[in-house]
Amino acid sequence: METINGEWYMLGCAANDPLRLRTADDLASLIKKIGFLPLFSNEIPGFSVEERTLPQSWWCGDPSSDPWEWRQILSRRKDIAYGKFYNKKAGYVSKKWFPSFANYRRNGYDFDALVGDELASYRARKIMSALEPDESLAGLEMLSFELKQKAGFGKGGEKNFEGILTELEMQTYLLVSDFRQKKNKKGESYGWHIAAIETPETKWGYDYIAGGYAETPEESWNRIVKQIRKHFPSADDGSIRKVLGNRLPGESGRSSLHSL
Repeated sequence: METINGEWYMLGCAANDPLRLRTADDLASLIKKIGFLPLFSNEIPGFSVEERTLPQSWWCGDPSSDPWEWRQILSRRKDIAYGKFYNKKAGYVSKKWFPSFANYRRNGYDFDALVGDELASYRARKIMSALEPDESLAGLEMLSFELKQKAGFGKGGEKNFEGILTELEMQTYLLVSDFRQKKNKKGESYGWHIAAIETPETKWGYDYIAGGYAETPEESWNRIVKQIRKHFPSADDGSIRKVLGNRLPGESGRSSLHSL
């Protein structure tokens, strides 16, 4: 998106663009091909769902053509992860690439290790504990408003639930597994679709996620950068760091990975 005279405009593509995404299945295929794909435009030209779809398709409410509705479809798939993974903004990572992505983002720490080294904030621990993870870090799937309540956030409780949740997604300890409506006492669905939250270990199992730990975080970072440049050769170091990078667990400031 870009701002013109104070108004937001979707960048999008032309209807006859050969790279245009027409369906959720088209998008799923592209995510699995590249491995990584932010939802909205960023510092790397073409590296987004937005730039490969029609501007008028967004928020039209038709799942057959609306990229916003595709989030609900793709977040449920077992071969794709969805969450705020890109500079605190939403996007996708393929199942194939997620262990390497998590290894880089976690910087050698699963959440238990993060707690053990006193690097997890009190509020982050409350959110993770509310999901009741077991020894393999798998736990419950919960709608975000339920998680907020159970973790003790909101009126009279802890503050900044959305910010802490985003940080946990950025560090790959959580992802969005579905979008569902609330239900009334009769069991009838109503209202907006709300994000359901779970750990990657719940979605794919501890052993699969831990497979990324076979290499160092630096090696994972280098492979991710190589994969991005394979599809976007003009992407420079600064742009890749801006879109993909973040402060990592155990780093008090700018990560050493970002100097590579």
